[in-house]
Amino acid sequence: MKILDRYLTRELLGPFSFCVFGFTVVLLTGLLFQLTDLIFVHDVAVGTVARMLLYRIPATVVTTLPIATLFSTLLAVGRLVQDSEMTVMRGSGVAYPRLIVPILVLGLLISAGTYLASEYIVPPANTKFENTLRRIIFSDGVPLVEENVFFHGGDDRYFYIGEVDTKTHELKKILVYELSTNGFPNITTAQTGIFHDRVWVLFDGVYQELDEDGFVQFESRFERMEIVTEQEGEVYFGNQRSVEEMSRRELAEYIERFQRGGLKVRSWVIEHHMRLALPMASFVFALFAAPLALMGKGGRAFGIVLSLAILLVYYVAVSVARSLGINEVLPPLVSAWLVNTLFAVTGFVFLILSDRWY
Repeated sequence: MKILDRYLTRELLGPFSFCVFGFTVVLLTGLLFQLTDLIFVHDVAVGTVARMLLYRIPATVVTTLPIATLFSTLLAVGRLVQDSEMTVMRGSGVAYPRLIVPILVLGLLISAGTYLASEYIVPPANTKFENTLRRIIFSDGVPLVEENVFFHGGDDRYFYIGEVDTKTHELKKILVYELSTNGFPNITTAQTGIFHDRVWVLFDGVYQELDEDGFVQFESRFERMEIVTEQEGEVYFGNQRSVEEMSRRELAEYIERFQRGGLKVRSWVIEHHMRLALPMASFVFALFAAPLALMGKGGRAFGIVLSLAILLVYYVAVSVARSLGINEVLPPLVSAWLVNTLFAVTGFVFLILSDRWY
């Protein structure tokens, strides 16, 4: 069995490495076309664009790992079936579920590696990419304000901008979240606002102070409010951090902080669960694809077509489940894990029945 385990592992690692490299190059090529505009439009140095491309490699590789696991599983097992090597292995009296144990172990290891990379490597790399892009935009004198992103605004103050009018630079659906000593924040909301010369000017809003139990103890409406900051806007806007720039642990801290202030961040809660569910796709794909590969007699062609079909169904289902969760049709935890659970259970059933098929 050790010989068979090593043999199956080598059979999987070959196409897996090729798929990771190939898919990464393809995805980065598409990004390179977009970044090339920076060279010609903003006169950005080629070296800077090259660094930005490097910063995107971790996120791109993490994206390709589950896809590569699916392709390599179907290609490796399909090749063994086509060349009748699987028949010889099964003829030795070993059950198929035992034969594919190394594939499942590799899938689990790839999932673990994907999670660790998503937690400790991808967020810092994404931050470097976004900060470089922000500095480029600021060099043109245009403050880059991202929508639906919290950022630190000095002292114990956080800002959230819901919408940005790119033509007038007017900010809409503004939330100012100021931490206080009693553990609950003071919250300022405004319909619109602008930022100019170190001053936030907010219009048509409400200011609320919460007591130590989290209840509103003071509330006041205003037509205009000014918040003076100590530093230029570039400093504050440079502190913007999207969800892609946060680790799962940091995202959990933000969720806890803002939920404590009564703010609904359901999409963040779903994303927090997705940060664990999506890396598990490599193991789920290995479990689901290994028994299906027994059905294919067409070798690589069958594996490629089946891989594309599975990917289409999986990621469309994930998008639908995420949407149902955001719209409160499904609980966040169910929304994040529903598709993985369905694929894993189906794969397990296929695996139990695999000896009858082959």
